[in-house]
Amino acid sequence: MKKTIATEKAPGAIGPYSQAVEAGGFIYTSGQLGLNPATGEFGKDVQEQARLSLSNVQAILEAAGSNMNQVVKATVFLKDMNDFVSVNEVYSSFFEQPYPARSAVEVARLPKDALVEIEVIALKGD
Repeated sequence: MKKTIATEKAPGAIGPYSQAVEAGGFIYTSGQLGLNPATGEFGKDVQEQARLSLSNVQAILEAAGSNMNQVVKATVFLKDMNDFVSVNEVYSSFFEQPYPARSAVEVARLPKDALVEIEVIALKGD
């Protein structure tokens, strides 16, 4: 059985999908862009977008009864792999050891021409 997760503390879905789904003891978030949920505006640069993206992930996990320490896998989509180090600086401030497994890939284009999009898989609960 799956359960939809939604919160107003993160931007709403811009298509036919959920912010996250809980299934089998895991939370699967949709990719989160670097949008401010209050204004709908992007962060001014890749670091601010990464910070907003991860803050949105965090809000969704909290709405699901989980948290960033429960993340087991993250996927980072970058418009430009040259931003890898800048995004890592922000990313590392959201996680503690043991760090989750992670993939980072450069993509041709992201929704709304974002610079970064991040999705995670987390365990349910503390």
